[in-house]
Amino acid sequence: MLILLGVAVIVVGFAVRLNPLLVVVLAALTSGWFAGLPPLAVIAAFGKAFNDNRFVSTAYLVLPLVGVLERAGLREQASRIIAGLRGVSVGRLLIGYMIFRQATTAVGLMPIAGQAQTIRPLVAPMAEAASELRDGPATPETRYAIRAMAAATDNVAVFFSEDIFVAMGSVLLMVGFLTSSKIVLDPIHLSVWAIPTALAAFVIHTARLMLFDRRLAGQGRAAGKP
Repeated sequence: MLILLGVAVIVVGFAVRLNPLLVVVLAALTSGWFAGLPPLAVIAAFGKAFNDNRFVSTAYLVLPLVGVLERAGLREQASRIIAGLRGVSVGRLLIGYMIFRQATTAVGLMPIAGQAQTIRPLVAPMAEAASELRDGPATPETRYAIRAMAAATDNVAVFFSEDIFVAMGSVLLMVGFLTSSKIVLDPIHLSVWAIPTALAAFVIHTARLMLFDRRLAGQGRAAGKP
């Protein structure tokens, strides 16, 4: 059980707001030390994990593409599209995006959207345009709040829906851990039980978005928006 002290290091490190990379390294060294592994073996495990998952770095290829599209007016075009619609609010737009994100993540299509691919260049500008159309010009604080809520919507949708896909790495990791502990479990069972969690996350975050809509509307009325 002393091996699990690495988890305690992560909890304490994040609670006191230490550098996340430093916290993870200290947690790994702590668990490795109690497991009888020398520091070099722990570092080698880090290297192997990075090498096995080096395809993750391909996400950085998206950034230059997004930059070129933004320079060509992608954000402005997204704003114009939303400005041409009626009855669209920030909350309704983000609820629709959350439905799309949860549905695609549940079938394993998580990489087709994300913070860099869709939130910053598309969803956030559209949400800002919806706010201006309905509630009037937004203050810088309101703009940042809208962007944060758009990013949070993507995070919530992905985090609570990814385990529905049976071949997701997190599901296989849990199955492997349970198997090593002599607990045999079919991956499909974990996926099925992830569905109620995803639905609960949708309901709770939808309520948050509706309250966010009301707050923006109140700010608009206070600023004199009819």
